[in-house]
Amino acid sequence: MPTRFSGIFRSLACLASGALLSLAFAPVAVGPVVWIALLPMVAVLWTVKGKRRGLKGFGLGWLTGFAFFALNLKWLNTVSWVGALILPAYLAMFFGAFGAFAATWGRGFQISNLRFRIAIPFANAAVWGGLEWLRGWLLTGFGWNGLGVGLHGTSWLAQAADLLGVTGLSIVVMFVGLLGLQASREIVLKKRKPLLEIAVIAGVFIVLSIYGAIRLATVGKGESVILRALLIQLNIPQEAARPLWEPQKIHMAYEEETSNALDALRAKGVKADWVIWPESSLSGRLLRMQDESWAMWQENIDTIERVREKDDFTLMMGLTELEGEAVDGGFAMKELGHAWNSMVVLPEKSDLMTFRKHHLVFFGETIPFVEQIPLLKKIYEQQAGVEFSGSYSSGKSLEPLALKVGDTEVGVIPSICFEDTVGRLERKFVRPGPQLIVNITNDGWFKESEAAEQHFHNSLFRAIELRRPLLRCANTGVTAVVSATGQTLQKLVDDKGSNFTRGSLLAELPIPLKPSFSLYALTGDWPVIGLSLLGWAIGFRNRTRKGEGELKSVA
Repeated sequence: MPTRFSGIFRSLACLASGALLSLAFAPVAVGPVVWIALLPMVAVLWTVKGKRRGLKGFGLGWLTGFAFFALNLKWLNTVSWVGALILPAYLAMFFGAFGAFAATWGRGFQISNLRFRIAIPFANAAVWGGLEWLRGWLLTGFGWNGLGVGLHGTSWLAQAADLLGVTGLSIVVMFVGLLGLQASREIVLKKRKPLLEIAVIAGVFIVLSIYGAIRLATVGKGESVILRALLIQLNIPQEAARPLWEPQKIHMAYEEETSNALDALRAKGVKADWVIWPESSLSGRLLRMQDESWAMWQENIDTIERVREKDDFTLMMGLTELEGEAVDGGFAMKELGHAWNSMVVLPEKSDLMTFRKHHLVFFGETIPFVEQIPLLKKIYEQQAGVEFSGSYSSGKSLEPLALKVGDTEVGVIPSICFEDTVGRLERKFVRPGPQLIVNITNDGWFKESEAAEQHFHNSLFRAIELRRPLLRCANTGVTAVVSATGQTLQKLVDDKGSNFTRGSLLAELPIPLKPSFSLYALTGDWPVIGLSLLGWAIGFRNRTRKGEGELKSVA
């Protein structure tokens, strides 16, 4: 009987840990919760007894992860109840892997060796960070809402993301939390005074605070060029991938909203350098031939020309780009040709450049093995409510887009949809000279859920990691301007403060002419991978031996 109740208690503690962690992210978004949320889980893992501790640890970790992701990703229900179950069950396996480590090689608490009182919490934190990285990389990855993202509202602590990325912050959060857990146990049991743990915790916060203060005072400062970009958000309702407005209504709305905003600016004597429309804005396609010549559906051309009559500006928008070929003096889609989800830029009437999305959404933009397993196509069509017309191809170019702001050439680090949550991709576009990140997205798939706010909080860290400001233009969700230190400068909201609104936002953003390079932009995720391997090595040297809870320590 005691064993059964012990098992139930451990399971409840892990479920509570997962539920508590979900509160750190939207819609609740109490960020400081990340420092303590996983401590009940770790306390349980560090005291697992009996045989097969690794298996028990995996199960308890998985339970925590499933509770977290089931709550944190419940917005997936707006598109697919199947996805809302399968994705949390898969992502929870990374929590399970951590649980297996913490319950065996990474067991803490009963450690007499002075150095290993610090080394074991560090090892657990480093392994956790490595698993977060793996979650964001494996099978193209889904690194959404790692522990570090919980610090999005604490700018002075978040600045350290420019060192090892937001995953590096996750390591710090877990390390500090585990030191606090270990110290609390010693205080409660009155075994010893945990002065070492308290000193290390204080040291970490002091270093982070000083570093954050320096970054906030220096990043983005110096000589800059002012960009005025007009961001248009229509808030078009959707059912999964299907807009609920007719194409003609969508085109007319972009014309109307943009024209009215340009007229209002002209009345104030203000000129927009760029006009930005979001992902998948117009219904017509773009054809791109092998010689880089192009053609476009007439409805797109008509809308673009009517808007361009208002002023001279660079137009950026999201379109579907198709591989084309010359046919009888004209152009046509190439049979079995490629299709791309693209950011299309029109600096002048006849000029055109595109960025093709790299990081495709599984079961949204691509379905792996769909030819071999036709059932996957049927599942997609049943869940999305539209016919599956084939997978998009992934883009290849890693060159930033070169655009003009007045007489200054500015590099655009492009991203489409949730690419602005993928730091390892965005860092590859960093170059010397003035740059900014531009994200066009469409979070309308998930209606008026917390998905849009979670997406925004994740994207803030690309600005911090790369020390480059960020513009976001959404069909619906969060259209905003973000500084190079991840602070929200402007945001499109209605009178009630809701992001889900129709309107325009004139972004007035200083772009530094000589921005610095961050450590993360130079090294990427390799330091986190290295720290994770070090964590596994420490755990191996500190692995369990005979006797419950006894640890082998190396002097």
